[in-house]
Parts: sequence; structure tokens; C-alpha cells
Amino acid sequence: MVGAGVIGLAVAREAQTRGLRPLVLERDGIAAGASGVQPGGVRQQWGTSIACSLARESIEFWRDVEHRLDSRVALRFESCGYMFVAHSSATYERLAANVGVQNEAGVPSRLVSDEEAAAIVPGLATSEIVGAAWCEEDGYFDRPQAVVEAFAQGVPVRKARVESIHPDGDGWRIATDDGVLKTDVVVVAAGMATAALVHSLGVRLPLVPEDRFLFLSAPIEERLLDPLVVAPELSFAAKQLADGRVLASDLAARGDPAEGRPRWQATIRRGVRRLLPRLEFVAFSLLVPGVYDMTPDHQPVLGPVGDREGLHVACGFSGHGFMIAPAVARIVVDAVLGDRDTVLDVLDANRFDEHRLVAEPQLI
Repeated sequence: MVGAGVIGLAVAREAQTRGLRPLVLERDGIAAGASGVQPGGVRQQWGTSIACSLARESIEFWRDVEHRLDSRVALRFESCGYMFVAHSSATYERLAANVGVQNEAGVPSRLVSDEEAAAIVPGLATSEIVGAAWCEEDGYFDRPQAVVEAFAQGVPVRKARVESIHPDGDGWRIATDDGVLKTDVVVVAAGMATAALVHSLGVRLPLVPEDRFLFLSAPIEERLLDPLVVAPELSFAAKQLADGRVLASDLAARGDPAEGRPRWQATIRRGVRRLLPRLEFVAFSLLVPGVYDMTPDHQPVLGPVGDREGLHVACGFSGHGFMIAPAVARIVVDAVLGDRDTVLDVLDANRFDEHRLVAEPQLI
């Protein structure tokens, strides 16, 4: 296993529970990449059946996480709910179509009127909105990094930079800066670095990095906002965490933080003024950068790759790897053991060349 983010560790843990002997190679440290800065959101509101199915399977794991993972701190999943608000009939119709897809996958989301939205989210300004989509089962972990660390409990992790992967007889040879290892199976779950590691093996993965930024306030004692509220047309999202900090984002924020910060804060201020005026006096002083490993259709790449057995990837999660890690771990380990889930017929690496993209419309 290459990569000690949430995906790599979840796969390794699942492999271990199935009687395999995984070893995770990580160049920097546990959750040193995107897994270390993601905000811990878990939602089922997507716009494709494949994404909804992965989220639906994973939510069952997250609900029971305290019994499934060992942790030094409490792992508490908060079902605060996610609300997507529409400021136009076109966006409302898109949300309605998404809810239809979600309901078919068993996700209990629903459309709500502006009045219902205000009842669910006290203080929500409704003068400009035409309605919203709501799922009360969606939620978050206030300490998501502790969840990632819990996946690592009992899993062997070696700090080593993987330099190359090559066929070796019936198996594989992994060259690192700390020596050479031989193995029957390799699973590469190294985020953006995955593409470079498998490129020499003739595998082309169209991964592109995309900047993402979150603003956080200092802890606030008063509870101002419990559900996570997303306004796509305002490029705005906000949520108050369990420790009182308020998280907010300009969903279109990209580029140099030094140049973009004032503009992104202005977008958040407009969103607050038009949608959540009770956050008017909250100061968003901390900026947290992150990177998505994006694919052309905003869906992950999973399963075997190349023309030899034993090489697998799990990458391109486009910002929702944490949310679906339990389902991904099950699917990848199934594939390693020779049981190919039908998900891999949809999210395989060949879909890009074969023009079988499954565009996900509800990315934030």
C-alpha cells in the first residue's frame, strides 16, 4: 500500500481484517496530505447514482464508527444535516433532479420550501431563495484527523519515499529511498502522486490538482449555525463546528492566497449578508489551504490498472475521499481478493479513453 491518507489506511485496515498482511509506505507521515486538512464532512447528497451508493454504504460505517475503530479520543459523528439552497428556479430544478437520484439510492434527502428551510436553519434569510434540498443524515466529524489516525491503529506504516514500482516475476518490486520491497499486490492511494508512480507502467491517470481554501473563526460560545449550508450560486458555504469555530468558504477560491484572500473574504461576507446574517460579526481569521486531486468527471479512479495482475489504484477523489473511504476500502480489498464489484466497471481507469465519463454535478 502506498499512501497513508484516509483511503490508504482504510484499505490497509480492511485488508488486515480479511486476513491479509498489508504494509503502508508513506513519504511524509500519517494524514500529511489532503487527509490532514479536510474538514470532516460526510454527505450523501450527490448527483450520480454511483456517488450516492458509495456514500450510502459508507454512512453505515460512520454511524457505528466508535465500535469499528479504536481511538485515543472519542470519534463522534454529528448528524447535523446538509442544506443546499437555490436562488433560482434553474438551481432548484437541478437540486430536485439530484434528490430523485439520491432517493433511488436510498438516501432520505428531500426538497423543502423557503419557509421549511428557515425552520430547519434558524436565522436563514429566505427573501432571495426559492427552496432547498435537505438531508438530516448528513453530518461531520469535529476531529476528522483523529478518525484518520484511528484507521492507522494496528496497521504497519513505514516512512519511506516510493521512487518506482516495477514488475518482478509474478509480483512487484517497490524501490524506495530506504531500500527495495517485493510484494504480490500493490495498491497506490497517494493522491496526486499516484499518477506519476504508475505512469512508467503505461497507466495514464488524468489527475489535476485544484486548490481549495477554508476560513475558520475563533471559537464562539453561542450556537449560531448547526447544519452545513451551501449556496452554490453565491459560491458560499458555512458551518459551526462543535468547538464553536465557524467554518466558511468561497467555493470558487483558487490561486495565490496572498492575492486572493481579500476577494475570498468578500465573497464570504456577501454570502453571510444575503443568507446567514446572524454570522455578520464573526471574524474569519484563519485560512486553511488544501488540494483536491481532480478527475475530468469528478469521480474517483478505483481498481486494477495496467496489463499485469496485482496493481491497483484508489485516487482522484475530487474532495470526497474521506466521506466514502469505508466503501472504497471494501471495494478495493474485494478486488485484491479477486471479487470484482460492479462499481469498478464504472469507475475504472479506462473510462477516460473510452469516453464513459460519469460527471458528478454536485461537487463543492
